[in-house]
Amino acid sequence: MQTIDKVNALKTKIAAIRATGKRIALVPTMGALHDGHLALVEEAQRRADSVIVSIFVNPKQFGPNEDLDAYPRTLEADRAKLLAAGVESLWLPSVAEMYPPGFATVITVADLPNRLCGAARPGHFDGVTTVVSKLFNQVRPDIAVFGEKDWQQLAIIQRLTIDLDFGIEIIGLPTRRAEDGLALSSRNANLSAKERVVAVALPRALLRAKAVIEAGQPVSLALQSAQASLIAAGFHTVDYVAYVDAKSLEPLFEQGAEGRLLAAAKLGKTRLID
Repeated sequence: MQTIDKVNALKTKIAAIRATGKRIALVPTMGALHDGHLALVEEAQRRADSVIVSIFVNPKQFGPNEDLDAYPRTLEADRAKLLAAGVESLWLPSVAEMYPPGFATVITVADLPNRLCGAARPGHFDGVTTVVSKLFNQVRPDIAVFGEKDWQQLAIIQRLTIDLDFGIEIIGLPTRRAEDGLALSSRNANLSAKERVVAVALPRALLRAKAVIEAGQPVSLALQSAQASLIAAGFHTVDYVAYVDAKSLEPLFEQGAEGRLLAAAKLGKTRLID
């Protein structure tokens, strides 16, 4: 596996791949890789000839009181996992390489980022769309693979890709879960043993809300009950429990074919989404 940490070297690599006519897939990550990330890699390998995985902990998507410094960094373990998975190239830029002196551009998608996680984390999605735009321009992939756990992020990236004519196929892969149902996440590593036991209340609350909605009960009742159950289980705060349209992220007030149940809540110092 080739590790590349300079944009010019990456461009040379991409040109060499393109010269052979191969399809390129990009799997963007912030490292601390788990089986969910490796599932993205596997899907990318199935759909393309050459897979490039990026690891970059993007400071522009963290607010001043968020967990940038505490975000788990496990580079050597990540390298070993990617090597074992047969990944061809690792794009590993530094912050200075990604955002050189004088960098002054922000990519903003209107409306979609202003709710759900965006309401709780102002500026977060501007950081996401800026770095994803840079990654797309650097790698110029045919496809890019993301997880569905962060559904809002996926919807925003799909909108970004259409609006800016990137010509990239965006693949969303269903959330991978632990045996007890908790969505796999790099931030799970920050949970204490006690918090890890409590954390499973999040997917269970969403499953109960799903059953209530499917039974024809009021959506508002399902959401209120889910939020109350999270607090009762030991979550400190609940940013939201929402039932929204999959594309527009607008609230839904009755069961819809394209509805998605989404939640974000904080357990100790760790913010979990599902």
